[in-house]
Amino acid sequence: MRFRKVAAQSGIDFVLENSPTAHKHLPETMAGGVAAFDFDGDGLTDIFFTNGAALPSLRKELPRFSNGLYRNLGGMHFRDVTASAGLNGKGFAIGASAADYDNDGHVDLFVAGIGNNTLYRNRGDGTFEDVTARSGISQDLWSVGAAWLDYDNDGKLDLFVVNYLKWSPDFDRFCGDARGRIRVYCHPRFFDGLPNRLYHNEGNGRFRDVSAESGIANHIGKGMAAAIADYDGDGFPDIFVTNDKMPNFLFHNLRNGKFEEVALTAGVALPDNGNDISSMGVDFRDYDNDGLPDIVETALSGETFPLFRNLGRGIFADSGYGTRMSPLSRNYAGWGVGIVDLDNDGWKDIFAANGHVNDRVETFEATPYKQHNAVFRNVMGRSFEDVSGGAGMEFQPPRAHRGCAFADFNRDGKIDVVVSALGEKPELWENVSPSTNSYLTLRLIGTRSNRDGIGSAIVVGDQTNTMTSAVGYASSSHDGVHFGTGKRSVVEKVEIRWPSGTKQVLANVRTNQVLMVREPER
Repeated sequence: MRFRKVAAQSGIDFVLENSPTAHKHLPETMAGGVAAFDFDGDGLTDIFFTNGAALPSLRKELPRFSNGLYRNLGGMHFRDVTASAGLNGKGFAIGASAADYDNDGHVDLFVAGIGNNTLYRNRGDGTFEDVTARSGISQDLWSVGAAWLDYDNDGKLDLFVVNYLKWSPDFDRFCGDARGRIRVYCHPRFFDGLPNRLYHNEGNGRFRDVSAESGIANHIGKGMAAAIADYDGDGFPDIFVTNDKMPNFLFHNLRNGKFEEVALTAGVALPDNGNDISSMGVDFRDYDNDGLPDIVETALSGETFPLFRNLGRGIFADSGYGTRMSPLSRNYAGWGVGIVDLDNDGWKDIFAANGHVNDRVETFEATPYKQHNAVFRNVMGRSFEDVSGGAGMEFQPPRAHRGCAFADFNRDGKIDVVVSALGEKPELWENVSPSTNSYLTLRLIGTRSNRDGIGSAIVVGDQTNTMTSAVGYASSSHDGVHFGTGKRSVVEKVEIRWPSGTKQVLANVRTNQVLMVREPER
């Protein structure tokens, strides 16, 4: 695997303004969501960056606090279209999630922040409309991110919002070494948690808060990220939520509008050692090609990145040591993460955006604050190897990385990566791996299901993947469903199970293409 850093010549001049202060307000270290999606429908994936605000006011008082939307011009070149698109934003933004919630063929955008969530409807003419007020979506909590899903398979995308802590700018507790006057960001134990929220899409641009009636509101957490997959194969999407220094949640869809929280019995609440960890980003995909979606999450240095293997029957096993992910990740502090085939060999690899939460950590521990990103190569589903320091990787600068998104930005069939970093311009990694492996990317158009086909399960040969835009930390990747296909020039059979229940089979599909697939209407 090889990557070339091309941000400097890409035209992306965005800087992530997290507004660090001497008071160590907690949001300062939490910023940095990224969304990759084609906002103008030209077939090229664009990039959106969330941005912070002034502290303690939580207002975008200066132009430098504007969010950023960059239109893909082709050839890894981008142009800032934030102002003309109407996406400058307001308030301290954290996360972003992209999907076509109104089924009009244009990808919309939800931006999560601190008491200031915003739903932007894509008008289809290069501009967005703030429809939050009439949508019914609340803005009163600290939201970190969100995930789009059709939890009742009615053809309309619903919204799951991840909420973090009860915090306000008035909070001014000193945390750290008072004698040495070393102040740090406070541990989450000093804050009360929050319930997440689930909004049902009623159509006509309206959403209804069903958090209580669905059972979601019964569980108080300190949410950092959510990922969506049908882990038990019953045709309805389930929700996994990482929690900061407390057990994770796995919301099992009961298919009647309600969810049951089953993380402990499923084996994904905690790693096998039973320790609460600083669970950050998450992805929910099949890494070992057994047809069942697995879970990877990031955490702080010394905690390792848990990897939960789906055994079927609703049970997962901690495979961190069996696959070597635990020892390989021990020294990293991860945020964004994705399970994606970076060398197109047919086995999904793991990418992690790294950087510690505490900018003074080096005073207390032998752990660097700024870290380089990590690429863990999948060795035939049995184990992983850290190839981050290999040839073509050594250019990585150590930074306080946060969000990341994955897409084939230059349409060469290889997945590229964009990564945010506190106080700095983003990194744009062009995948220049010299492999002769082939690929197949599917872009779905639902007719009976939601327009995006989100929630569709796809089988290509011995691989499975799910159409979802929820990935990593505070970020979103909406670029179809990518498969590395090794040396194949033709895939004998592609199977798609749409959320509506429709099953579709395509025969003898040639590789090295982006294939548009429309759901059969009956």
